[in-house]
Amino acid sequence: MKKLTISAVTLLSAVLLASCGTTSGSLHPVMVNGRYGYIDNSGKLAIPGQFDAAGEFTDGMAPVSMAGKWGYIDRSGKLVITPQFDLADPFSDGLAVVGTRGTLGYLKKDGQFAIQPTYTGAGSFGDNLAPVLVNNRWGYIDTKGAMVIMPQFDEANSFSEGLAAVRVGNQNGYIDKSGKLAINPQFSVAGDFHDGRAVVRSATGTYGYVDKKGTFVIQPQFNAAGDFNDGLALVAVGRQFGFIGKDGKFAINPQFEKAGAFQDGLAPVWLGGREGYINKQGKYVWNPTA
Repeated sequence: MKKLTISAVTLLSAVLLASCGTTSGSLHPVMVNGRYGYIDNSGKLAIPGQFDAAGEFTDGMAPVSMAGKWGYIDRSGKLVITPQFDLADPFSDGLAVVGTRGTLGYLKKDGQFAIQPTYTGAGSFGDNLAPVLVNNRWGYIDTKGAMVIMPQFDEANSFSEGLAAVRVGNQNGYIDKSGKLAINPQFSVAGDFHDGRAVVRSATGTYGYVDKKGTFVIQPQFNAAGDFNDGLALVAVGRQFGFIGKDGKFAINPQFEKAGAFQDGLAPVWLGGREGYINKQGKYVWNPTA
């Protein structure tokens, strides 16, 4: 599986290939003859298959794995940070979570540590804050490593649009950047806010979307669902995946065995166990391949 994450906690259902967050650039990882490379938005191979695994481009760089270690390439495919880490996330707010010898820290784009590996759990920066695990509780640090929201949560997501999903006991809600609850814990699952909407799982076990007041704007009706990206959200009806718009109506009807979120106009989808990429019109730009 090419899409890695060592972010704090993905609160969405594991049946989804959940979104990796908002990314920049227009190169997308694909498998080519058993190795990972990258295509552009037209479906043209831009970086030949040469990596064991590969993540999305953000801030002009992407994590790649070679010989069991992770490093980073630029958009030309050149290694700019030598593979040396056990784990690596895409960059966010100019920093990336990397793991070495069982601990996590935050790397700058020049390959130097901004925050030394000291955490056993860590998530990506969002709104200049990142969730970290300290003594089995999650709190939030700033880009200098200072704790600004004290560890107190059972689980925590990255901030997005000023709010972050957190778990208190068995329920999930949302906090603001001061650490105060903005939406009381009441959901069994809660995702990140994008386009003013966040996916949550209702008491009935189905998924819908709430606004920043915690009010449903798309009623719970899906068997699984992901965050909005590029104006579309991945949802499942039964065992098939499709994409809805902000109005909750299908923009691409359910038809795929599994799928990932849209990033820069393309989304990975699977049919017959083979991966392809579609555009926002639902047309293939990279036909399904093994």
